[in-house]
Amino acid sequence: MMLSASPNTLAKSSLEEMLESLRQKDECDRPRDMPPALPSRPNSRARLPSARRSLPAKFNVCSVIGDQNQNESVASAQPEAETESERKEEGKRKEKDLGVKRNSFGSKKMRTSNSSESPYAAEKEEEEGVKISAAKVSPVENAEEHKPEWNNNVEYFIKKKLRVWCRVANGHWQLGKIQSTSADTSFVMLSTSNVVKVSTEELFPANPDILEGVEDLIQLSYLNEPSVLYNLRVRYSQDVIYSKAGPVLIAVNPFKNVEIYGNDFISAYQKKAVDAPHVYAVADAAYDEMMREEKNQSIIISGESGAGKTETAKFAMQYLAALGGGSCGVEYEILKTTCILEAFGNAKTSRNANSSRFGKLIEIHFSAMGKICGARLETFLLEKSRVVQLFNGERSYHIFYELCAGASLILKERLKLKTASEYTYLNQSDCLTITGVDDAQKFHKLLEAFDIVQIPKEHQERVFALLAAVLWLGNVSFRVIDNENHVEVVADEAVNNAAMLMGCNSEELIVVLSTRKLLAGTDCIAKKLTLRQATDMRDGIAKFIYASLFDWLVEQINIALEVGKSRTGRSINILDIYGFESFKNNSFEQFCINYANERLQQHFNRHLFKLEQEEYEEDGIDWTKVEFEDNQECLDLIEKKPIGLLSLLDEESNFPKATDLTFANKLKQHLKTNSCFKGERGRAFRVNHYAGEVLYDTNGFLEKNRDPLPADLIHLLSSCDCQLLKLFSTKMRDKSQKPLMLSDSTNQTVGTKFKGQLFKLMNKLENTSPHFIRCIKPNSKQLPRVYEEDLVLQQLRCCGVLEVVRISRSGYPTRLTHQEFAGRYGFLLSGKNVCQDPLSVSIAVLKQYDVHPEMYQVGYTKLYLRTGQIGIFEDRRKKVLKGIVGLQKHLRGYLSREYFQNMRNAAFVLQSYVRGENARRIYETKIHVDSVSQASTGELTAVTHLQSAVRGWLARKRLKSMQRQKELLNVTTKSKRKAGRRISEDKDLPLEQFQVQPSAMSDLQKRVLKSEAALAQKEEENTALREQLRQFEERWSEYEMKMKSMEETWQKQMSSLQMSLAAARKSLAAENMTGQAGGRQDTSISPFGYDSEDTTSTGTPGVRTPTTKFTNGNTPELRVRELNGSLNAVNHLAREFDQRRLNFDEDARAIVEVKLGPQATPNGQQQQHPEDEFRRLKLRFETWKKDYKARLRETKARLHRVDGDKSRHRKWWGKRG
Repeated sequence: MMLSASPNTLAKSSLEEMLESLRQKDECDRPRDMPPALPSRPNSRARLPSARRSLPAKFNVCSVIGDQNQNESVASAQPEAETESERKEEGKRKEKDLGVKRNSFGSKKMRTSNSSESPYAAEKEEEEGVKISAAKVSPVENAEEHKPEWNNNVEYFIKKKLRVWCRVANGHWQLGKIQSTSADTSFVMLSTSNVVKVSTEELFPANPDILEGVEDLIQLSYLNEPSVLYNLRVRYSQDVIYSKAGPVLIAVNPFKNVEIYGNDFISAYQKKAVDAPHVYAVADAAYDEMMREEKNQSIIISGESGAGKTETAKFAMQYLAALGGGSCGVEYEILKTTCILEAFGNAKTSRNANSSRFGKLIEIHFSAMGKICGARLETFLLEKSRVVQLFNGERSYHIFYELCAGASLILKERLKLKTASEYTYLNQSDCLTITGVDDAQKFHKLLEAFDIVQIPKEHQERVFALLAAVLWLGNVSFRVIDNENHVEVVADEAVNNAAMLMGCNSEELIVVLSTRKLLAGTDCIAKKLTLRQATDMRDGIAKFIYASLFDWLVEQINIALEVGKSRTGRSINILDIYGFESFKNNSFEQFCINYANERLQQHFNRHLFKLEQEEYEEDGIDWTKVEFEDNQECLDLIEKKPIGLLSLLDEESNFPKATDLTFANKLKQHLKTNSCFKGERGRAFRVNHYAGEVLYDTNGFLEKNRDPLPADLIHLLSSCDCQLLKLFSTKMRDKSQKPLMLSDSTNQTVGTKFKGQLFKLMNKLENTSPHFIRCIKPNSKQLPRVYEEDLVLQQLRCCGVLEVVRISRSGYPTRLTHQEFAGRYGFLLSGKNVCQDPLSVSIAVLKQYDVHPEMYQVGYTKLYLRTGQIGIFEDRRKKVLKGIVGLQKHLRGYLSREYFQNMRNAAFVLQSYVRGENARRIYETKIHVDSVSQASTGELTAVTHLQSAVRGWLARKRLKSMQRQKELLNVTTKSKRKAGRRISEDKDLPLEQFQVQPSAMSDLQKRVLKSEAALAQKEEENTALREQLRQFEERWSEYEMKMKSMEETWQKQMSSLQMSLAAARKSLAAENMTGQAGGRQDTSISPFGYDSEDTTSTGTPGVRTPTTKFTNGNTPELRVRELNGSLNAVNHLAREFDQRRLNFDEDARAIVEVKLGPQATPNGQQQQHPEDEFRRLKLRFETWKKDYKARLRETKARLHRVDGDKSRHRKWWGKRG
């Protein structure tokens, strides 16, 4: 660490002393019998070992150990008083003597020239002059540099029988063990037990089995090409397609569906529950870094054609959409744009069934809350020639085949569409379908995407009409009319349909396709076109329409995804650009594609090698240079002015008489000194790109670079009825009318315009933090589980994977300025006696958390940390912040509760005053009302009496009037009855019947209705009773089954108890008979006898010893009484058992015979339900059974005490042995 310029020399010295002590301790404690390993970070200026390290032919462990011990002894013999300043002075003297600067990165620098261009505006200009390399200055350093890292370790591998990699005759790598060595050759036994003879330089150490298939190549103990290839192959065979090479994600195309995507995996990576290498992990890291550091990010996906870049980009967008999804739904629109772009920009090539024929940069914008608020899309160099020209086995853009297969009948009739096999632009390659792809289904998904991206139906129909017009233009044919090969257009179906779809007159289209107008002064001359010229004109119209349509679609998508006012400047760019291509025939398109990949490779090298190592050097970091392949020479070949390839192409394009052959000859004349260029016969030349050598054919270079469009064609398009064609022609006319300016890219050639777009892209990427994904194509046949080592190794070499791993293993990917580190982690310090300058705070934080000195370095302006170290501080910071937030939460809660209590108490006081005031007002109102009511009580009483008198008078008056009317009616009735009683009776009888009959009928009707209602009710009750009866029958059948099972159980238990009683009886009878026999033999001693075993155990046979029989105080009389009592108890138990069994059987039988439902007893009470009776009977049986068992155990214990003096005890209740 170079901190001599820093004021904090003491802090620096302590760090270096700590590092030196740890190194010496490790050297002393290191076992002598250990395999050689890669150094973690050398302190010398020697370079790290190259990618292809070989095993030397000689080895001597003792010499190596002796040299180490000797070096240690010499180091310990040096005076300890040597200070840091003296060592610095010695280093400065060496720098002065050698003429180089310490910590130099070697002689390989990035070449710059005054005539070359660079897209990096902020790139520093290097000093002029030639610097002398360290190898030429110091022969000592040169010797040390070429000294093998593992000195003579072949015999070590032989002794330990360790595995090595060796290259066999077919060029593949195989594992084996070294048997012996001879000079520069070794004999290796392969895993197949074959012994092969190989060169020692072709041997490489193999990693142990525990490191087989590691996730990160940094974890490999031995880093070499065969180990990396084997590790990727093991993971690929297990369908684990993602691996890491330091900061770079390696994605191997599986050529099949792998179940490692979806919502479950997205959720797992969002919650940080999974840390395995994945494209989701890269997108998550980019999102977190954008939110944390508020800096734009970029995900650069590269690889050759067919490596899976497009799918990887879609998965990255899918994760970001799920991570930053908001309420506006713009993330769903962003995902659906890929469907539109794939249909119009992807095609089947000989290497890839879904190859992107354009480059795209998707810039996804996020709000301050981390939600997606919009996006913008940029495209680069669409391959227009694919519309009109196809090689065998390839297809044009997917949209043509999808339109022909999936369009509805109405749309086909409107567009005059036919099948794809009937169009010349599509059938010329004899490839119309892709295995496993349904073009009709893809077309329906495209329509859904159009609706989601909010492209109106009217615009969709215009797009399809132009696509059909392009197809019909391809069917336009020409007829030769003279010997000069002039042609005329055949007026057939193709011309008419194309003109109809374009919205122009067919005659005007025929004129444009067969003639060209030339201005001769003020006159306009129409010149007939030859067959080649007419074909180029027709194809030019088709290419212009399709390219303009593609650009218009991109504009519509950008309008739909416009960010708006919520734009915050935070964005993540996803770059998916065409991969490196090398076909049998490579033209202008392949040249531009490979040029773009050269620029991306330099951006990759710049960030992972150049800038990082230059930053280490400028900041005084102790660092060893890592060599890498620099492609600056190839970029100079293409870009350099005035003799770069693009400059010569533009120069030749401006000459009217120039041809592709003259352009090829000019290249061979001016570029033959460049090592990346090689001229070939005829129009061909070779360029040595970073990914390999490519043969180009200059046929069509000039025409494609010029990309001419005649004025007649622009005029025709502007006169068409189609609105889109008018828009395209207007834009083209505006460009052609602009003055020619060097800064105006619209008037430049295609090559120069693409170069400007590429420089703009590089400037945008330079202002972001890059995240690299390298896609690998495992085989050229596009088959799953096929792993071609040579193809994979070539791609790994091209993208510099080994160098990336080497620089990541020894580098410091995390770097923060002292101000940033102190500002972010300074509050973690527990002590307060630390200087407040950022450098002191940073060192104090590192010491507090015991970070190993090998895990960081302190530079002049920044702090550099190894991989994973920043996570320690982040975790601690999160824990501390969580504790602080928790403390703040409790404090805010306490303050809020205290404020709430104060406000509540104040509210209570205020409410008490308000309630008191209201109560007083109510009381005053009540007092006032009472006084008023007392004054008016007398008046109300008088009024009431007056009203009652008036109502009584009126009632009496009405009663008298009614009585008079009744008397008058009686008198009149009597007089009439006397005058004609006979007639009256005859007339009154029918009248009386007439008056009675309606009431009787109504009464009868009411009775009928009541009877019907009662009848219906009875029927419902009967139905309910029948249903209840059925339920009771079912339940009774269940009860019968249960009672039968219980009866069987009781029978079994009764039988068991009966058998036990029988056994007890037999045992007691046997014991009684034995006792009586013994009493007859020896009546003088005891009335009961014992077995002969009792006597033999205490003395001679026939002699009884009373003291041994009655030591427990049991006399013969007592024993007799106890035995008789026990026998009586057993007999009583037996009789009780028989009686109880009969009782329980009768009760159970009675319950079974009970009828369904409760029955009335003679006392008028309801009898218990059979189920309740059954429970009561069961309870009685269990109670008796428990009591009976207790008494049986008691009787058994009494019998046991009677026979307790015998040496052998027989259990009367069991079987005899």
